[in-house]
Amino acid sequence: MATSALEIPDIRFRDAALAPIWAKVQAGTRLDEADGLALFETTDLLNLGRMADFAARRVSGDRVYYVLNLHVNPTNICVLSCAFCDFAAKEGDDHAYVMSVEDILARIHPDVNEVHVVGGHHPDLPFEWYEDLLRTIQKERPKVQVKAFTAPEIDFFAKRWKLSIDEVFDRLAVVGHVSLTGGGAEVFSERVRRILFRGKIPAERWLEIHEMAHARGLRSTATMLYGHVETLAERVTHMARLREAQDRSGGFTCFIPLQYQLGRTQLVARPVSPLDDLRVLAVSRLVLDNIPHIKAYWVMSGEATAAIGLNFGADDMDGTIGEERIAHAADADSPLGIAREHMENLIRDAGKQPVERDAVYGGMEAH
Repeated sequence: MATSALEIPDIRFRDAALAPIWAKVQAGTRLDEADGLALFETTDLLNLGRMADFAARRVSGDRVYYVLNLHVNPTNICVLSCAFCDFAAKEGDDHAYVMSVEDILARIHPDVNEVHVVGGHHPDLPFEWYEDLLRTIQKERPKVQVKAFTAPEIDFFAKRWKLSIDEVFDRLAVVGHVSLTGGGAEVFSERVRRILFRGKIPAERWLEIHEMAHARGLRSTATMLYGHVETLAERVTHMARLREAQDRSGGFTCFIPLQYQLGRTQLVARPVSPLDDLRVLAVSRLVLDNIPHIKAYWVMSGEATAAIGLNFGADDMDGTIGEERIAHAADADSPLGIAREHMENLIRDAGKQPVERDAVYGGMEAH
């Protein structure tokens, strides 16, 4: 929707620091990192939300997107030991598992349009196993689009099996890989990486792999894990680096803020509040002016907060999910799946129009 077609709200700020930022937003002027930090620090949350809702309407009008999807986590066995992760296991652990290709296929309901595949960095599963998984899904469920693997997984495949990144992408393309997932970004801070995920690839490598995917015509999402030991300034820098990468490659379809789940890792005394979830969505929409969509990921924030987030800058609610293990390994307080009708009702209750999409925001259909 064009900016000229929008009704510009008359906002009376309680925080005077927001007024010049609002002027930039209306003019379509890019916000700088100081602006982003001011947005995170403001207590004027409702007006922050109004600004973000205006920015979201400029992109999507009243539309909010969702997909009929299934999350598949083929294995939780992982060579990494990230301090925030309750999902990963070591070989021999009682809760360690590897799903069979047949078991995964049996879980893909005929109505599903997208299968989202991410898992642990298994030291012994051959790359051919993953190729066979995608090939089987492509053959047996031809309508399904496969959004698969994080940048750290792609990097691991290349190192473990002595392949180049291009060779990994070449082989995956043959078996139906259509989109790279955005996981594994965590926070683009070397300070945080040293504390929480020293063994995982740094920000530069994560960005490099996504830009290589984009150069091949693959689309991808981007994420940020928040609510642990990161600072507000590190959140803003993370967004700024994603924005710079998007300027270069244009391949990110959606930004997904992921709320840290306390689970058993207990990095902080308590989880972030729903108010902080809403603040992150709003700042994301206002700072990330070149990424089309912002997702309210109900699996981690809960469906009530996610639905409110549709008026705080978000224009996507992910999907019906099916079965998801990573967040729920950390005791995420959300249902394991939401039916299409319930998803659409949540969107309508927020005053928005539900639109069913596919994995790369094509094939959209209003409901």
